[in-house]
Amino acid sequence: MNQFAARRDFAVGLAHPDNDGPHPMDLYDQAASLVPMGAWSCDLASERLTWTNGVFDIFGLSTDRAPERRETVELFDEESRERLDRKRTKAIESCSGFTLDAGIVRPDGAKRWIRITASTRGSHGRVDTLFGMKQDITEDRLRWEALRAQAECDPLTGVANRVRFQRFLDRTEAEAPGGHLGTLILFDIDNFKRLNDQWGHAAGDACLVAFGQRLRQAFPQAGLVSRIGGDEFAVLLPQSESPTKAEAAVQALMGTLLRPVPWNGEFLPLNVSVGIAVTSAETEPDPQQMYVTADEALYNAKATGSTVLAKARTIGRPARLRALQG
Repeated sequence: MNQFAARRDFAVGLAHPDNDGPHPMDLYDQAASLVPMGAWSCDLASERLTWTNGVFDIFGLSTDRAPERRETVELFDEESRERLDRKRTKAIESCSGFTLDAGIVRPDGAKRWIRITASTRGSHGRVDTLFGMKQDITEDRLRWEALRAQAECDPLTGVANRVRFQRFLDRTEAEAPGGHLGTLILFDIDNFKRLNDQWGHAAGDACLVAFGQRLRQAFPQAGLVSRIGGDEFAVLLPQSESPTKAEAAVQALMGTLLRPVPWNGEFLPLNVSVGIAVTSAETEPDPQQMYVTADEALYNAKATGSTVLAKARTIGRPARLRALQG
């Protein structure tokens, strides 16, 4: 269905083919069959879509009915839909093209990743048509995500490593799906060197593994649980209703987190210092600022022997620190 449009576009601008070689249209059909892809166009005045069969296959839709843009856009996940809208609008305004990797959920429930390549066509500085190619890149995306997860995982504890935490600090992506990022908690195991010296490094590793597992279980809502140093961990949480509730939640979990760790018939003592930085719902969180604030609270906690809550400061103002009652 509508294959002629893609075949026609492919032929535009071709040099004279060798009469002894394959016809350009046959070459296109052969190449298109090697990968899950197809051509598309959209008339901007009517929003009418024209797809080749490959695009119908990617979206899991029947060729018996012409595609409707509104229904198609609903198949995109929310983030991809917003990015598509921004890129599409910019391309139309600037008479340019764009490339977008987007996530979709097909009518049969299958989740797929597609790469959209788009260009514009029109006259006198006015765009009347968007057209391009769509390619299913799901397998490549899954391989890439698996490799990234492996590279960003701490091999000892199984939680994320410092590389992953650095992506949060660099603002390369949001870390708290479903909620405003509001709380950063830093944990530092106390007297870890003495524990290693007294019980051996294997015992120290057992404590790190146990503590990492406990953090994941204690904070299932966390956007990220990461080991950011030898004996230091970070937890990123969505916005709490109030700093008081964030404080209470951490305090309530301390007993579970600090249970002695069984090892070779012994029970290893586990103590931590905690620094917390909390932002308000009205404040756009600055990851670097949150980290500096929580780290300052952690330093204070280690000095005073108490867990410390720090309300994330604004630039130029000192953090307000308050000890949690043990």
